[in-house]
Amino acid sequence: MKFIDLDTQYQRLREPINARIQGVLDHGQFILGPEVAELEDTLAAFTGSGYCISCASGTDALLLILMAYEIGPGDEIITSPFSFIATGEVVALLGANPVFVDIDPRTYNINPALIEAAITPNTKAIMPVSLFGQCADFDAINDIAERHALPVIEDGAQSFGASYKGRRSCALSTAAGTSFFPSKPLGAYGDAGAIFTDDDTVAKLCKELRVHGEDSRYHHPRIGINGRLDSLQAAVLLAKFAVFEEEEIDAREKIGRRYSALIEESFADAEPERRVKTPFVETYNTSVYAQYTVEVSNREGVRAALGERGIPTAVHYPVPLHLQPAFAFLDEPEGSFPTAEAVAGRVMSLPMHPNLSEREQDRVVSCLHESLMALELRDE
Repeated sequence: MKFIDLDTQYQRLREPINARIQGVLDHGQFILGPEVAELEDTLAAFTGSGYCISCASGTDALLLILMAYEIGPGDEIITSPFSFIATGEVVALLGANPVFVDIDPRTYNINPALIEAAITPNTKAIMPVSLFGQCADFDAINDIAERHALPVIEDGAQSFGASYKGRRSCALSTAAGTSFFPSKPLGAYGDAGAIFTDDDTVAKLCKELRVHGEDSRYHHPRIGINGRLDSLQAAVLLAKFAVFEEEEIDAREKIGRRYSALIEESFADAEPERRVKTPFVETYNTSVYAQYTVEVSNREGVRAALGERGIPTAVHYPVPLHLQPAFAFLDEPEGSFPTAEAVAGRVMSLPMHPNLSEREQDRVVSCLHESLMALELRDE
């Protein structure tokens, strides 16, 4: 069984993907070619954003936004400790400090009720993460930000295609960055990302900053990076986007809901310590289930037992950012963010992709039940 199945997707989309790639090879504009502009227009319209600025990765997307806001030494960016390292990494790369705020134990996204207490005179932005495919609570976050005149930057690396109260991820805040890493619901065949904003100035700066800060040929009013998206990746994304809503968003949501129903039924009579906590999705949200992540007791034992049965799993993420050696300079010891720390010790992701069959889902859940029951019996 595959954890992520990109091969089946390619076989189904082989003709349009190959045709798009051949188009780039024919015209030879490999950097910022016509496919890049077409992709930006397409994605801006999809999200409802005024601008889409493509870039080389989701990490670059966040970095470029922070650079556009001139974030630097001494500045503070409020964000979540439960995320991929890039969320905090881009802040530290600019000499600023990530200020972590603990998460909601249900959604794993930043807890808005804890944000205001973390704001100081050095706070320059709030950067919530829309984790595992579900948007953070942007109305609550935007209200706080407005009171303190702060921009809100969505880390939408895992939520592109999700919705919050009828609005698309990446169009919920002052600016947003997303990732098109190959394993994402909309994935390239290499690194790729995009920035979204309605702000004319932020859009202009991000376009310049992604090309070494250049505002005209060989004229550089500011320091930038080499963060452009290449035309081949744009071509792949355009081919995949043509079926994105039906074959990714809708399929993933259906599979995610079925997983939860199966698991809850399977473990309905289990003792509390044997149960599996399924993903919680707010009633006003839709999730693209970038990962289908559950919580279990004795995670490593469960993973080993599933592996013996041929079921692949992954852990997103085993170490909260404040406990990573790279962030030791923040001096946030164990116990600083108890919810994030507890969740990091229990979460486990199951196979999730739009081609996962009902039979495969049934097998995953059956093996999960067998594994947990067997481990508990051995423990007893």
